[in-house]
Amino acid sequence: MEEKTNGLRDQQMRRRRINKMKMYILTFGVIWVLILSISIVVLLVKVIFLEKRLNKVSESVISVEQFVENQNQNNAGSPEEKIPDTVQDSTSDYEEDAQTAVPVTEEGAEEGEHRKVYLTFDDGPSENTSKILDILKERNIKATFFVIGNEEEEAKALYQRIVNEGHTIGMHSFTHKYDVIYQSLESYVEDMRHLQSYLEEITGVTTNLIRFPGGSSNHVSNVDMRELIRYLNEEGFTYFDWNVASGDATSQVYTPDELVQNVINDVVKYDTSVVLMHDSSPKSTTVEALVPMIDQLEQMGAELLPIDENTQPVQHITAENVE
Repeated sequence: MEEKTNGLRDQQMRRRRINKMKMYILTFGVIWVLILSISIVVLLVKVIFLEKRLNKVSESVISVEQFVENQNQNNAGSPEEKIPDTVQDSTSDYEEDAQTAVPVTEEGAEEGEHRKVYLTFDDGPSENTSKILDILKERNIKATFFVIGNEEEEAKALYQRIVNEGHTIGMHSFTHKYDVIYQSLESYVEDMRHLQSYLEEITGVTTNLIRFPGGSSNHVSNVDMRELIRYLNEEGFTYFDWNVASGDATSQVYTPDELVQNVINDVVKYDTSVVLMHDSSPKSTTVEALVPMIDQLEQMGAELLPIDENTQPVQHITAENVE
């Protein structure tokens, strides 16, 4: 009888252990299913978000192409509004400037006419800024630097060097984070004013020259760019886009020789060219391209100048048309 009781007790304990194991397995299965479900939902959200971003970029390119076509058809006699077919959008976190539609500001210079070229560099300062400044100093050429905010001591010295060596310093943005600065008018103004006061503190220069990240024709801003332009007009700021792009911010990797040719091929189209280049850390090919680029521009008889208060702005969206 006692053996029978012990046997029953053993069976009951075995069943309990089995039931516990089943419960553990079931619980683990439920948790695993929940984790998979949550992961799938997160992935779906990310896919939807990326799809929207891609659609936005596609719409941007389509809009620019339509704008190019309309401008070339409707503004044939208005040189400030013409746009050639140079279209590029930097989609890598939008951290590179979108080399979007490039407006033709003037017809190509006739033989014997004076051609002006403004070399401009965005996204510095970095170690490449120092190398570019060395080249410009050696060639006795002045350029324009649209800088971002950098609080390192090396960067502060480069801000000062830009000014001391006679180049023009302008504002690109402090953070260079598109989703921050283009969140609202207030966000843009706060970022821009921060950079302005920071540069004034370091260099003693209060600049009112601006280049929008992505240009005035960018399609990533959450706020209508005309609203930002209206503010700049009211506050006495001047913004510059470009009509010649080197291509150093595109997804395509160009060699130094190709960067030079990209610039030369477009410079010959205009009497006044504003050339877009970049001097951030990854842009070593831009540094390599600079000397041969200068050589060819000088051989063309071009005058290389820094942007100043007398420079006629090149703008994708013309400021004077924004009321």
